[in-house]
Amino acid sequence: MNDPRHDAVLAHFRHSRDAFDRTMGDDALIAAIAGIAGAATQTLRAGGKVLLAGNGGSAADAQHIAAELVGRFAFDRAPLPAIALTTDTSALTAIGNDYGFEHVFERPLRALGRKGDLFIGISTSGRSPNVVTALKAAREIGVVAVGFMGSKGQSMRDLCDHVLVAPSDDTAIIQQVHITAAHAICGLVERDLFGEPGPR
Repeated sequence: MNDPRHDAVLAHFRHSRDAFDRTMGDDALIAAIAGIAGAATQTLRAGGKVLLAGNGGSAADAQHIAAELVGRFAFDRAPLPAIALTTDTSALTAIGNDYGFEHVFERPLRALGRKGDLFIGISTSGRSPNVVTALKAAREIGVVAVGFMGSKGQSMRDLCDHVLVAPSDDTAIIQQVHITAAHAICGLVERDLFGEPGPR
């Protein structure tokens, strides 16, 4: 008799595989991911920085991506300036308390962002009010606006210069596509700025 947990694990991996197959088969999506890497490279080469934000698992993704840039991704090189706007609990709680939760990313973005910087707003639904508000602010202050979302995140599209739309409406699967695409972006940025790694 099959263990139903075994079948559930296989079903999850099949669901993930199907989403990645759709991603790899979508030339426009692959081009969009490469375009985001190009925009990030341009920002960093010009002396700008990458700012990121999201909620829950997307907050963890924002921090993960920032860590890959500030630390390293595939090889040793100079650190790159990236800030996750999700990590300062004093600022987040003060802004949430005084101005409302929808402003917890917008205010730090206005404080830290400069024209030519790049902001990645991550929302699997595409409707997170605090991410939407921050994307609007990015446009106002001349920060390049990038949106990571799922297939139902159409409301964020018009606020973004670049979009990554994961081909799923399942939050967990969207997050898997987002972080895999982010790894590809980090790899391209690293290669474009520092060249191919030498032999180990």
